[in-house]
Amino acid sequence: MTIIDLIPSTIRMTTPLGFAALGGIYSERSGVINIALEGLMLIGAYGYVVGTQTTGSAWMGLFVGIGLGILFALIHAVATITFHAEQIVTGVAINILAIGITDYLTPAYERVEGLPEWKLPVIGTYSFLVFLVPIIMLTSHILLFKTPWGLRLRAAGESTEALKTLSLSRANWQFFGVIMSGILASIGGCFLASDVHYFSEGMTAGRGYVALAAVIFGNWRPIFGVAACLLFGFASSLELADLWNIPDQVLKIIPHVLTMIVLAGLVGKSRPPAALGKMES
Repeated sequence: MTIIDLIPSTIRMTTPLGFAALGGIYSERSGVINIALEGLMLIGAYGYVVGTQTTGSAWMGLFVGIGLGILFALIHAVATITFHAEQIVTGVAINILAIGITDYLTPAYERVEGLPEWKLPVIGTYSFLVFLVPIIMLTSHILLFKTPWGLRLRAAGESTEALKTLSLSRANWQFFGVIMSGILASIGGCFLASDVHYFSEGMTAGRGYVALAAVIFGNWRPIFGVAACLLFGFASSLELADLWNIPDQVLKIIPHVLTMIVLAGLVGKSRPPAALGKMES
C-alpha cells in the first residue's frame, strides 16, 4: 500500500472529525468550553442506528441522531449557561452519560442501511456527508468572520461588554453555539455509523477529543480546524495500512500521540476566545 492508497481512508477518517471540530468552534467561539464532543458524536451514532432500524430509513436515522445530539447539547447548555455549572466537568459528565446510555441500550447487532453515496471521478465513492464538510467549513468561515451575525456570536466569547452595549443576551448566543455543536458533532457520529452500517460500544474511540484538539490547533477557525482534522485523519488512516511492517499497536496510537504533541507545542502560543469558559454572575 502506498500513501496514495490512503486517500480514501483519510477522507473517511477526516469527515467525522471535521463535523465535530466545526461544532466545537461554534460552541467555543460563543464562550462555552465543549469537552462533550465525544459524547455528542457517540449519541449521534447511536441515534442513527436506532432510528434506521426502527423506521427502515437512513434519513430518519440521521434525523434521530441529530435530535439526540441537540438534546444532549441542551443539557450541556442549560447546566453551564443557565445554572453556571463548571463547563469542563459538565462536558465530561455528558461524555460519561452518553457512554453509559449507549452501553446499556446498545441495539442488537443488525446491519443497517447507509446514507446515499455519490461517486466522483478520481477520488471515488463517498457518503454525501463527506462533501458537506467543505461546504459547512466555508459557510461557517463567512458567517463567523464576514457578517454582523458572526461578530455578535464571537463577541459572546470575546467581549461580553460589547453585547451589553447592543442590549443583546450573551446566553442566547451561547445557547445557539452549543446547540450548533450538538447538531454538527452528532452528524459526525451519524457518518461513523452509516459508514460501517452498525453501532458498537464506544465506537467514537476518542474522536471527539481529537476534534477538540483540532479546534485548538486550528486556532478556533473553521478552515484551519478542518485542515487540522485532515492531518489527524491521515494519521488515523495509518492504522488501517500495513506500511513499513510497523506493528498494529504502534499504528493505533499514532493519532493520539500526534494529538498530544500538537497540544504540547501549542501551549502558550494559541489564542483562545478571551471570555472562553468565563461565566457571567
